[in-house]
Amino acid sequence: MDLLKKNIHMDRIRMEAANQITLEDDVNLPENKPDVSTLNLEKGSIQIEEIKPGTDAVVIRGRMLFEVLYHTMEDGGRLVKLEGKIPFEEKLHVQGMLPTDNVSVSGEVEDLSISMINSRKLNVQSVISLSAAVEELYDEEAPIGVHGEEKAEYRKVPMKLAQIAISKKDIFRMKEEVTLPSNYPNIYEILWDCVTLRDVEFRMMDEKLSLQGDVHVFVLYEGEGEDHPVRSFETVLPISGVLDCHGCREGMLPDIKYSLGQKELTVRPDFDGEERNIGMDLAMDIEVKMYEEEQTEILSDIYGVSKEINAVTRQANLRKLLSKVTGKSKVTDHMRIKNGSAGILQVLHSEGHVLPGRQEVVENGILLEGSLLVKVMYIAGDDETPYAGVQAMIPYEYTLEVPGIAPEDMGKVNAQVEQLQVTMLDGEEMDVKAVLSFTTTVFQNMPVTLIEKIEVSDVDTAKLGDLPGMVIYTVKPGDNLWSIGKRYYVPVDTLKRLNELTSDELQVGQKLLIVKGY
Repeated sequence: MDLLKKNIHMDRIRMEAANQITLEDDVNLPENKPDVSTLNLEKGSIQIEEIKPGTDAVVIRGRMLFEVLYHTMEDGGRLVKLEGKIPFEEKLHVQGMLPTDNVSVSGEVEDLSISMINSRKLNVQSVISLSAAVEELYDEEAPIGVHGEEKAEYRKVPMKLAQIAISKKDIFRMKEEVTLPSNYPNIYEILWDCVTLRDVEFRMMDEKLSLQGDVHVFVLYEGEGEDHPVRSFETVLPISGVLDCHGCREGMLPDIKYSLGQKELTVRPDFDGEERNIGMDLAMDIEVKMYEEEQTEILSDIYGVSKEINAVTRQANLRKLLSKVTGKSKVTDHMRIKNGSAGILQVLHSEGHVLPGRQEVVENGILLEGSLLVKVMYIAGDDETPYAGVQAMIPYEYTLEVPGIAPEDMGKVNAQVEQLQVTMLDGEEMDVKAVLSFTTTVFQNMPVTLIEKIEVSDVDTAKLGDLPGMVIYTVKPGDNLWSIGKRYYVPVDTLKRLNELTSDELQVGQKLLIVKGY
């Protein structure tokens, strides 16, 4: 007698670890850069260069890239951008990791502070977080039936299981070009830019994955001309496209994460040869996971009628979809400029970035705590340094409703800034209103006992001889037709037929006729 098994395709994070490190360096200005008068804005990003897994650890090499916009000490306070990098190497301990493991690593700049030492030297301090994970696909073999000549009684449990159908990473490349309005000066040099993705949605098609959304673009540039006027330009571009996705079809359960990867902005001439076009080569990094739900009957127990059948079992975890949820939270606060700073005349640009913190399963939901980092560029009331920047960390707390969730069910929550509006209140204070969007797919873990194999042998004659040929059995607490039939080597249907039962329900004290070999 053999078990009939079905492969349940699963995915899991086998191990993961995270750590924060502090980077600091003093940076001298290159000779071709003018002296610093005041600092305006800064931003940073992480570039991973090498991932080297080992035994119980992974070595991560990379660079923290930074940009800073500053006013010069020249008359009129020109704006200049400085770019730099701080290399790092970190050994992250990951218990159970092997040198052969495929490790994915991500990095995030959680805090960046740049200050002046003097007009030719800056101090750069940063706190970055690094996380490493080993994800794997595997099959769980679940018994769904038996095949053989031996007479046996078995029962099945219906389960609605979620299986992973597609797991892949892809890149969606976008090439866009925008032309400045006619009343804007030609571009001499781009000083600062901010490119963000908003409202990106995915739709499954047969063997394809379509997407659409918006790209928000802000550019601060120095114009052509004797006085090199500084101008800002902001626009929103719709994007759409289709990615090949083998095996994709409508009705699948998507769990898709995306982020803006490589970004390159270049100044291009228009048809008249004027430097008025901004070309953008963008790459959206996409992680695609798609699941399918399937109703399956799992063999849960078996016993023999003419033979002794022993089921060898093991513990396993299967999953079903609990919920795919999206929640939104409003964040409001005020931002003030530093004492002594020139007053605010006009808000030019604002950008926000979610820095997740604590995530904890609470009753019927996930408690999310973190901060919204808001950066604002504005025109100040100072002719020598007319452009200024300020940033603030605004805390948030939100409970994403997931009825029935347990601590072991929590998946990764993706956080995005959906809306951000910064307006002047007066010359020193600004009002911030934002909408944060949180999405997650939660699978419920189901601990199960799976039959791994069955062993068939002859029934112990002494044990069989001790059983009466006919008996009137009194139902005890905890008894059911299955347990009684298993004890006496009698099929459940035989018990029901002998006792003229129309259901499987039994009452304590009820009398049952049992005839061996009937």
